[in-house]
Amino acid sequence: MVSSEQRRRQLAREKFERQQQRREAARRKARRRNTVIAATLAVVVAAGGVAFATGAFSGDGAKKSDAAAPSASPSSSASSTPEPKMAVDAKAKYAMALKTNAGDISVAMDAAKTPHTVNSFKYLADKGYFNNTKCHRLTAQGIYVLQCGDPQGTGSGGPGYTIPDENLTGLGKAGADGTVTYPAGTVAMANTGQAHTGGSQFFLVYKDSKLPPTYTPFGTMDAAGLKAVEDVAKEGVEGGAGDGAPKKAVTVEKAAVTKQ
Repeated sequence: MVSSEQRRRQLAREKFERQQQRREAARRKARRRNTVIAATLAVVVAAGGVAFATGAFSGDGAKKSDAAAPSASPSSSASSTPEPKMAVDAKAKYAMALKTNAGDISVAMDAAKTPHTVNSFKYLADKGYFNNTKCHRLTAQGIYVLQCGDPQGTGSGGPGYTIPDENLTGLGKAGADGTVTYPAGTVAMANTGQAHTGGSQFFLVYKDSKLPPTYTPFGTMDAAGLKAVEDVAKEGVEGGAGDGAPKKAVTVEKAAVTKQ
């Protein structure tokens, strides 16, 4: 027969085990959350710790206001400037040709899935917006991307307007860790960490990367383009860091968007 003292000890053990289980569950949840946050920051936060697609800088390079914090909403200058009028065929496929000093990159784009994004890129490319701009950031830890599209070359530039997020379910449903896999070859929009804050900056995925499904995937690199980015990544980041300016400087010499 179990004595009252033995029963008390048994209940105490069971309570302790429940507490341990809850603590372990909380630790697992925190680890998953931190993994997602770390991956997000790798794309969201510019190298200098400022937002890069908020319109804090106008398309002509004139500074409108101090750069916003990474989680800030788009600045008033961005929200007051409308995105370009829709001028692409929303049922057609397009190609963006990036001529770079590291090799030519061709990006296939489907306007049916991302009409606002394709329209914006064609509008900017037709204006020569991307010509002679640097790919300012290479990330080689956690996620694997080369980031381009900032005329400032600092991570803080943008066209002065923002475009809506699109095709966020195109890569599948997020897993338990809150991420999806952006496959090697994917081209997606960078943003400030808030919805609908894409501008001109984009990233080229050179190795499968897990990220929250909050970055518009709008294109796919051809094999030659992917190899060119892989070769840049092999050279690493300046100073041997995991995130920063690519050691092999990359310049987009010319960008053009054409209907296929």
